[in-house]
Parts: sequence; C-alpha cells; structure tokens
Amino acid sequence: MSSASADWTHASERGSLPLIRFMVWMSLTLGRPFTRVLLRVIAAYFLAFGGASRRNIAAYLRRCLGRGPTLAEQYRVYLTFASTLHDRIYFLKDRFDLFDIRRSGTGLIDAGGMLLMGAHLGSFEAMRACGRVLAGRRVVMAMYEDNARQINGVLSAVDPGAMRDVVPLGHVESMLELRDRLDEGAIVGVLADRTLGNERTISVTFLGDEAQFPTGPMRMAAALRQRVLFMAGLYRGGNRYDVRFEELADFTDLEGLGRDERDARVRAAVERYAARLEHHCREAPDNWFNFHDFWKRPA
Repeated sequence: MSSASADWTHASERGSLPLIRFMVWMSLTLGRPFTRVLLRVIAAYFLAFGGASRRNIAAYLRRCLGRGPTLAEQYRVYLTFASTLHDRIYFLKDRFDLFDIRRSGTGLIDAGGMLLMGAHLGSFEAMRACGRVLAGRRVVMAMYEDNARQINGVLSAVDPGAMRDVVPLGHVESMLELRDRLDEGAIVGVLADRTLGNERTISVTFLGDEAQFPTGPMRMAAALRQRVLFMAGLYRGGNRYDVRFEELADFTDLEGLGRDERDARVRAAVERYAARLEHHCREAPDNWFNFHDFWKRPA
C-alpha cells in the first residue's frame, strides 16, 4: 500500500459563485425545461476552455472506449455533469415527480444501518428518489469538508437542511459520530473513488491500467463492521435515471480475524469496487466526472 497524490484537491473550483446562485434561482423560478437550455451553452463553454480537464476527459474516454473519443463524446461528459448538478437542485427540493427513475437492487437494503459506496458517477442525489424503498430512513453523507464546498454551500441554501446530515471526515470524532448514526439505522453514503493524497491506497487494475484507489472508505466499513453496497445513479438523458444497488462487501463477521486477514478482505473489497465502477463507466462513459489525471503515478 502507498500514498498517492491527488491533483484534483489542488485545482481551483471552476465557475462563479454569483452565477451558480443565479442558476439556482432561475431553475426554481422558471422551471427545469427552460433552464436546461442553458446547460448546453455552459457545457460547450467548458469544453472549449477546459484545458487540462478536457485532456484528462479525453484520456479517460480513450481508455473506456478503446479508441480516440469524438468531440461529441467529450461534450456529452460536460453536458451530463451539468445536467446532474442542475437536477440536484430538484432532488434537494423533493421534486421527484419531474423524473423517470428506474430502480434495481433495492431488495438488498435491509432494516439496519449500512454503508453505500458511490463514486463521482452520475448523481448520488438520485438516491433520494428511492424514499419509499428506504422507508423514511435517514441518509447521511460522509465527506471531506473541502470537497465541492462551493457547490454544496449554494445547494444548502436551496434546502437549509441539506447539509445537516453530513459527517465531515478527517476528525477524531468522525468515526464515533458515524457509528452513532449507523446504530440509529441510518444509511451512510461515501464517494470512494478519489484520495486526498494523505491516505493509504492500493494499486488496482482499472480500465486497462494500474490506478490508485483509497483504502480509507473500506477500512472505515471494516472498523464499523458494516455491510457495503455499491450505489450508482446513472443519468440517461432527458429526465431519466437508473438507480442501482449492488452487493459489494460484508464486514459484519470480522470478529476474531487477524490483521492480515482483515487487510486481505479490505483489498478484495476495493478491487471489487473498482471492477463495478469500471463496469458502469464502460456502460455509461459520460457519467464518470473525472477531470484530473486519475492514472498519475504517485511520487
């Protein structure tokens, strides 16, 4: 295991805060159909002036598709990203009536607490549309405070309670708070496809080459003795989403295992996570929002 640098954490957040606030206001005032027209302009702008992010998107698509991506395929990544951010406003306002959402794997969700491992893939907020299946269960996000702070700050203004169920990682008390939430029967979600650069990682084959995946989320699940499901909310264009839940790992039976055995279980879980992420990336290439050099070798 090694530590990997994470250039994405050093990149300045793109976009103007007043512009984002204006988009939020327009979206809620004028409605989804009208404001979606602006998304195409925004996506075209970032495609034209993307610089390094556009090169990284092209490199990712080349691995995913097995050939050089067309300009239209690169554009669709930006448009899908803009669409999921735009729709997040409506998910936060519980406007599920605007969407056609297909669900699979919901039978895997039981009555106890559990961890959902997502990725920067599609929309994690689309899971809110599974409220009936979750039976009013509390959904808590475990995330690093600086991750997309600007966007989260704006969207928390849309729904003042949106950030109430966020547990910041990286603090001594984080694990205790997560344990309490899980004991209450909450579902805890975490995005497990990026590292901050100061945590342990393992090298896993991903889209044909070795990439560094953080072990922190799985080690957290092992320490908390939790079941883990993979969750993906794939955007399919228009108002369509596919929300999927898949069995990933079960750490409820680690009692009595030695450190080597626990580490082996964690590694196997990370490898399966990477395999499922690769599967969904190949199925919906425009849904993985990776704007940095994911395959960069650590120093």
